[in-house]
Amino acid sequence: MNADTDMNREELGNIMTVRTRPAALAVGRSNGHWDDDGQSRIEPHAGLEFDSAEEAQEFYNSYATQVGFKVRIGQLYRSRVDGSVISRRFVCSKEGFQTNSRTGCPAFIRVQKADSGKWAIANIKKEHNHEFETSGEICPPKIQRKSFPTPRSSSGGASRTGIRTHDDDSPSGVVDMKRLKKEEMDGMIGPIGEPYKGLEFNSANEAYKFYYAYASNMGFRIRIGHQHPSRVGCGAYMRIQRQESGRWVVDRLQKEHSHEVDARADNSRTVTVASTGYREEGSSVLENLDLVETNGGLSLVKRVRESNINGDWYSVLLEYFQSRQAEDTGFFYGVEMREGKGMNMFWADARSRFSCTQFGDAIVFDTTYRRGSYLVPFASFLGVNHHRQPVLLGCALVADESEASFTWIFQAWVRAMSGHRPVSIIADQDRPIQNAIAQVFPATHHRFSTWQILAKEQENLGALLSMDAEFKYEYETCIFQSQTASEFDSAWNMLMNKYNLRENVWFKEMYRMRKSWIPLHIKGTFFAGIPVDGGLKSYFSTLLTAQTPLNEFVARYEKALEQRREEEKKEDFNSFNLQAVLHTKDPIEEQCRRLYTITMFKVFQKELLECYSYVGIKINVEGAISRYLVQKCGNGDERNTVAFNASNLNISCSCKMFEFEGVLCRHALKVFQIMNIRELPSRYILHRWSKNAKYGILRDADSGGSGQDFKALMLWSLREEAQNYIEAGAASLERYKLAFEIMQEGRRNLCWQN
Repeated sequence: MNADTDMNREELGNIMTVRTRPAALAVGRSNGHWDDDGQSRIEPHAGLEFDSAEEAQEFYNSYATQVGFKVRIGQLYRSRVDGSVISRRFVCSKEGFQTNSRTGCPAFIRVQKADSGKWAIANIKKEHNHEFETSGEICPPKIQRKSFPTPRSSSGGASRTGIRTHDDDSPSGVVDMKRLKKEEMDGMIGPIGEPYKGLEFNSANEAYKFYYAYASNMGFRIRIGHQHPSRVGCGAYMRIQRQESGRWVVDRLQKEHSHEVDARADNSRTVTVASTGYREEGSSVLENLDLVETNGGLSLVKRVRESNINGDWYSVLLEYFQSRQAEDTGFFYGVEMREGKGMNMFWADARSRFSCTQFGDAIVFDTTYRRGSYLVPFASFLGVNHHRQPVLLGCALVADESEASFTWIFQAWVRAMSGHRPVSIIADQDRPIQNAIAQVFPATHHRFSTWQILAKEQENLGALLSMDAEFKYEYETCIFQSQTASEFDSAWNMLMNKYNLRENVWFKEMYRMRKSWIPLHIKGTFFAGIPVDGGLKSYFSTLLTAQTPLNEFVARYEKALEQRREEEKKEDFNSFNLQAVLHTKDPIEEQCRRLYTITMFKVFQKELLECYSYVGIKINVEGAISRYLVQKCGNGDERNTVAFNASNLNISCSCKMFEFEGVLCRHALKVFQIMNIRELPSRYILHRWSKNAKYGILRDADSGGSGQDFKALMLWSLREEAQNYIEAGAASLERYKLAFEIMQEGRRNLCWQN
């Protein structure tokens, strides 16, 4: 987007999906660093300013072309304050000695970002230690798009992991990278233009070949859809989307690398194509790649599944699992084997399995490792206990980010939890995870992770949200203030029309998936009160992360478990031995104090106290059902509708707090006050929030289910209580004697039972 171009809202909306001019080129030429043919007019010198690092790179590329050498991207330096890039090095392609063609050339420039936002050459070395090439041998690095032959259609069968698209060059709808022959890619290794947002292609294959050739020339390899411990968190990538016209356009691009590139496009290689090993390897890589659709775009994945888990992890963890199982007969673990090799791993101890019977209704599949580089792809299943603390429900190491991997992990979790499936799950929105959840948890409401929604909003709406305050207000009002489906649809359609976003691919996809992220649709499902604009507190905190080395993993894992479970014991003790202060004489408050844990009673008490500042007006009566409009005194904007059935005391509110959180809202409590209800029906005090939540399985045992499952649950429950009993009884000799007598008496009483 040109810096000196004024755009109205319509143009700003279109910039997310249509071709735009490259910013660096447009701004750079306006500063006089290039002539009309894109050639450098002046020599680089310290203090020379640019509007961006990209502009500085283009200038140095152009200068290098005239002189007779090539440029390679060197190191980048980030701010210790906010992590932003503040300095870049651009070096001669013959810098270093990593390949035979390099000479250790010292020539380079380093540009640094000033407080003004401008970039200036801070250091420069012009002298080279090798002969220059004639300028005719080097293709000027102008931004351009090279036309590539469109691959012929293949009549072969579709790979299971292939992308299903409407691409014209593939009747089957599968973009199969096997069709990219080695000869085609060999011809691509040579000078080529740089990618930029808005760059268009006739097909996805053409886009892939372009980026493959660009990567070869620049000295890096294309990322293959998943991370590996050897990676350094490099964020460089190119993403394409299919347009209504059938063409593909670059809609997301990051060219900056966090590491030095290898300058594979040395002139000797370009002319002779002598790197046979590299060509063969490149062909082999292509033979095993598919382009897979992710939220309307394409990513590269390996067709042959390989594990991202270092081999040493399998032996260490298996040894740990076996030792744990010897101590804890309820310990469950599983390892997926594929062609004799270990893949995914899952485990859960007896405490986690027992916790699932109490708190497995709303779960979080935590894959924080996916946000950056990692040593181990560690994921965890979390729930919310009766103190609103995170509780562990199982752990996994994810071999790769394929649908098959996530499906196996979810199935392993179901087996460990005796067939239990949650009411709701919070997990990332990537297509492999969505598909795996739909397959294993078909009746479970999948809600997208908040961090990922925010990241994708910034990625797709950053310009609009930051530059147009009116759009930001209307967008957030539509998302967070809509009370009904029709109200949301009306506000959404207004946004699409007003800002010309009707054909925007990202908006189309997000509307299709609205039930997984719009608060209106989320609040009708039980999520244990995990905020719609937030998430669950990390279970392992900083003790165990994706960067934890193998030699510390088990010890840190055990320490985190010990800390979290000790915190839960402390809250259990407080709930049974301490009492919260009452603030009213309402018998409902005393009833809830007696049943709820301290944490949950405070949540309820807040709603009860708030209801005194609300007024309820009966607006409709149909038989036994009365409807009330409940609004805050002096604030007509905050109003909700409550339906009350006098025959069975059923009550429901349009705010959906009880459905979402399992605690009655202030609006429902106001109507109970109006109707002089002095005791809440038991169904409105969820057992999972009560002091006795851990004994819920015994209360529910008569409601049906497998006898074998109930026996296992009772064993886990008794073991847990026995462990606490033993710890208390072994505190002193006197306690031991008392505990032993009580245990003997209890055993005699059990013997008298039938």
